[in-house]
Amino acid sequence: MEKIRVLLADDHAILREGIRALLSLSKDIEVVGEAGDGQAAIDRVGELSPDVVLMDIAMPGLDGLEATRRIKERFEGVKVLILTQHENREYVFPILKAGADGYVLKKAAGTELISAIRAVYGGGTFLYPSVAKTVVEDYLRPDGTVSDRRHPRLTDREIEVLKLVAEGKSNQEIADLLCLSAKTVNGHRTNIMEKLDLHSRTELVKYAIRTGLIQI
Repeated sequence: MEKIRVLLADDHAILREGIRALLSLSKDIEVVGEAGDGQAAIDRVGELSPDVVLMDIAMPGLDGLEATRRIKERFEGVKVLILTQHENREYVFPILKAGADGYVLKKAAGTELISAIRAVYGGGTFLYPSVAKTVVEDYLRPDGTVSDRRHPRLTDREIEVLKLVAEGKSNQEIADLLCLSAKTVNGHRTNIMEKLDLHSRTELVKYAIRTGLIQI
């Protein structure tokens, strides 16, 4: 039987050990290596040519988001399955945009993780149920129109305002650019922060960078 070659990328050694032990129970899966950060994961993919990379998002140095993007760009055919505790919209959509083949939460049962590995190896996509629900809900607005999946829950105008705020524009400068009043711009800004649960301009800028709305 040909085995699915898996690389584990997570900064917690004890978690990697647990996952390795779990996957060893499956006759069709073999853990071929481990990595403790994003750059190490990229290096190990080049060395070991795994079929599937099981990738955490939050790691020191190069994070799982950027590591996923680079692996998908450099290594044709390698699948990346995200394994994380985060199911918030701000994590889900950038990761899917980076090219991840699946998204599983760490609270998932072992059987779900194994099913996810088999699914992405076979060319499919696997989304943990709550993540799939988020994708479906945010893909369609209440009026039935397609939303911008990078910035769910924001209107087109709010996305424009968010981009300009993140670029350092003042409320008056944004008002002049968009032919609005400064009071209206401030209202949009307040709505954006409430919808995204952000509490400062710095957090707005970080969100805009993380989701690809602006580039450094």
